[in-house]
Amino acid sequence: MAVPTRTSTVATAVPAPVAVRRTKLLSLSETRWAATAVALSGAGAAAQLAGGPDWLWWSLYLACYAAGGRAPAAAGLRALREKTLDVDLLMVAAALGAAAIGQVGDGALLIVIFATSGALEAFASARTEDSVRGLLDLAPDTATRVTESDEEETIAVADLEVGDTVLVRPGERIPADATVVSGGSEVDQATITGEPLPVDRSAGDEVFAGTLNGTGSLWIRVDRRARDSVVARIASLVEEASRTKARTQLFIEKIEQRYSVTMVGATLVIFVVPLVFGETAQRALLRAMTFMIVASPCAVVLATMPPLLAAIATAGRHGVLVKSAVVMEKLGTTDVIAFDKTGTLTRGTPELAGIWCPIDTFDADEVLRLAAAAERPSEHPLAAAIVRAARARGLDLPSVSDFVAHPGRGVSARVEGHRIAVGSPAALENVEPGPVVEAAAAAIATMQAGGHTAVVVTRDRRPAGVLALADEMRPEAAVAVDAARRLTGTIPVLLTGDNRAAADRVAVRVGITDIRAGLLPADKVAAVRQLRAAGAGVAVVGDGINDAPALAAAHVGIAMGGAGSDLTLRTADAVIVRDDLTTVPTVIALARRARRVVAANLVIAASFIVVLVVWDLVGTLPLPLGVAGHEGSTIIVGLNGLRLLRSAAWRRAADAGR
Repeated sequence: MAVPTRTSTVATAVPAPVAVRRTKLLSLSETRWAATAVALSGAGAAAQLAGGPDWLWWSLYLACYAAGGRAPAAAGLRALREKTLDVDLLMVAAALGAAAIGQVGDGALLIVIFATSGALEAFASARTEDSVRGLLDLAPDTATRVTESDEEETIAVADLEVGDTVLVRPGERIPADATVVSGGSEVDQATITGEPLPVDRSAGDEVFAGTLNGTGSLWIRVDRRARDSVVARIASLVEEASRTKARTQLFIEKIEQRYSVTMVGATLVIFVVPLVFGETAQRALLRAMTFMIVASPCAVVLATMPPLLAAIATAGRHGVLVKSAVVMEKLGTTDVIAFDKTGTLTRGTPELAGIWCPIDTFDADEVLRLAAAAERPSEHPLAAAIVRAARARGLDLPSVSDFVAHPGRGVSARVEGHRIAVGSPAALENVEPGPVVEAAAAAIATMQAGGHTAVVVTRDRRPAGVLALADEMRPEAAVAVDAARRLTGTIPVLLTGDNRAAADRVAVRVGITDIRAGLLPADKVAAVRQLRAAGAGVAVVGDGINDAPALAAAHVGIAMGGAGSDLTLRTADAVIVRDDLTTVPTVIALARRARRVVAANLVIAASFIVVLVVWDLVGTLPLPLGVAGHEGSTIIVGLNGLRLLRSAAWRRAADAGR
């Protein structure tokens, strides 16, 4: 199929990014019923204060009970049928008890505040879901596919197959994760990577579904189907995470039932004992109901999950998929971060690091030009690195003939009438000994000692030069390692199956001193277990199949998502979608903040309960004040947790390791 090579230069107005659909406050049934309860309670209070007939304000208050208490009562009855005690039912029972002793206005206040806190919780959950739906809304519904006959057809994005060529015009959103095959443009990737400025994209570059094309046209080859795209994976994993519960939450739910039963028993005691000592039934019942309200663990129950889910959603929006609330909780307890080398600290693709050539025979550019010409027909990664380096220097590559690949030894070809061979150092064994050969052997030894791969270039069976190749470092690797060290207070660990020289070369550049090289997969697992045996929470960051066992053995396994194997992505607890290493310390800092918010919430909730319970037992706590204090604490902890949904939370986490 012929793919056009032109690039559009037509200036086209680029539309603003798709706005995330946000749930409106009154679009939820919970908020509408809560608003109705507020209105009815207000009308009842106005009628009562104005001296209206009893039947009027009683009717308005009871209507408030029905509007605001229907959902909690239904939830409580469902729990009762399952032989459990729900705090919702206790709140409704307390409100009905207040009405039974003539305190119908106080009971209505309880219903209003309880319904309002429930509405706010539902609204907060809806906003968290909005962030997931917003990710899915980024990708367009249709795409322009280019057929083998160069015709254009509009099809649903869901029908795109891997390998399809798609035309993305100026101002359109990219429909799938893909590689650019032709054209050039600037692409706004802020929705996926968080990069504030558009990035240039041309042939060979990767683009992501949901990102916004600029003023040029792009012809892209689909790499992943719609359901496997970055945004789809973010959305599905965030949704999956929202259905899990953290260990703290599970512990709270475990004791909640026992606590509720104990609280009911204590309420009965607080009602009966004063009666024995001559207290009136009305005052004893009022004190008992006030106790039931203020001692209910509503705020404690709400203290844990909102902060963790908010942190998961925020991380997801910035390209880090945390698979569960348990994982987010574990990330916050990380003490040591262990990095794999190839594909993690490095890109896993070789680059030219140096050229040795005989004095007065060839210069470096000539050696590289001959080697690149011979290697151009080859598909080997080292060949691709040599050709890239030659093109980066602007060298013209001559045509070749008689190309032959020698598996495990290199390639040879006829270039400009000479036989050029490019291969392993073993090629020197077939060359006539001499000073040049000895100098080449010394250069090879120096390169290998520095952790480089040496490639020998010969012309007509005589040494022409030696190329030093090395795995390309990720530009952000040193920054990420330094941030990890500052955040955890410990030096990160390098775990690699590569040789010690190659490991040392990378470790020096990123600032790691704890180096464990030459490790098989089982050795990596043993190293992780050794670190954990010292009591450390170990996070392992890797990408390959050989890293999967170590990720599984770690306290938390983090996979590089761009090039990570399927096994590694499934094994990992979290996935770095854009392969940006700086997000590793950032998400750990975010998790630590989420844990601090959970702890603060638990302190707030427990403090309110203790103060209000003591006040009720040793003094006289007015029912309205008890209601306001109890439900107010619930609202406070809920809103406190949801602060982590803001983009500022991610920025602060990114600054934590600097």
